Amino acid sequence: KMFSRAAALPRGLRAFSTSRQQCAVQNVTVIGGGLMGSGIAQVAAATSHQVKMVDISEDLLQKTMNRIEKSVARVAKKKFKDDKTAADEFVATTLGNITPSTDAVAAVADGTDLVVEAIKEDLALKQKLFGELDKVAADHTIFASNTSSLSIGKIAQATDRLDRFGGLHFFNPVPVMKLVEVIRIDETSDNTFTALRDFGRAVGKHVVVCKDTPGFIVNRLLVPYMLEAARMVERGDASIEDVDAAMKLGAGYPMGPFELLDYVGLDTTSFIADGWAQDYPEEPLFKPVEIIKEKVNEDKLGVKSGKGFYDYSK
Repeated sequence: KMFSRAAALPRGLRAFSTSRQQCAVQNVTVIGGGLMGSGIAQVAAATSHQVKMVDISEDLLQKTMNRIEKSVARVAKKKFKDDKTAADEFVATTLGNITPSTDAVAAVADGTDLVVEAIKEDLALKQKLFGELDKVAADHTIFASNTSSLSIGKIAQATDRLDRFGGLHFFNPVPVMKLVEVIRIDETSDNTFTALRDFGRAVGKHVVVCKDTPGFIVNRLLVPYMLEAARMVERGDASIEDVDAAMKLGAGYPMGPFELLDYVGLDTTSFIADGWAQDYPEEPLFKPVEIIKEKVNEDKLGVKSGKGFYDYSK
């Protein structure tokens, strides 16, 4: 009953016409229990949000919950150094705020203020998910994607709530990294934007705002930087070791571009570059680099595979 008036309005005018919709986000559904999704669920639960953590199987959910439990325990140990009772209470309360589920549709239909999607970087898959959720979500529910490289606008096209759609791009590991990028598309309403920004602040992050441009702020600057470093080595301008040393000692970066490529994953960087090059064929900054593709083809993906530009197997 409460949303019937809002539902009768045209889509663009439907934004937050009830007192309930003007409240802060309290109930969050996180879809995808990988490193990013579990981290988002953890920081939301640790800041008194009620969280539904959704993944496709009980087995994956159990692994997700185990990961969250260990991570929360580390946070508690650091936060409450000399107070074991307070630490234990923090862990219990945080975990108590998370309800696992294998049914995304049921979790969202049950009532949620915000859906944060953190599944595989696959546009069609994300569109399919949001299209299904859009049919059952309450009128006030905001949709957000944690994508790092895909267009928020293209994902949102699968729904009828463009005014209640945006991006919330967190960084790995979410409990540690202080930043979240809030992305608004042209149709994102002011109230939606405010709710997303306030949620980012509520979970303890520094919020930066960006339009729906490829890679938003961080990856738009970082990916071309890493690709250009690879091009320098490919041309024979400098060695991998010297490029990394130069950027650490000369520019004050904590990691060189090749160390960063290995940390991020060469397959991930290659996937992002390929997608951007396809969408923006005239942009030279986005052109893929052969030496990265060669490493990916050899399954030398960086830290996660034991070898990339450096050897981590020793």
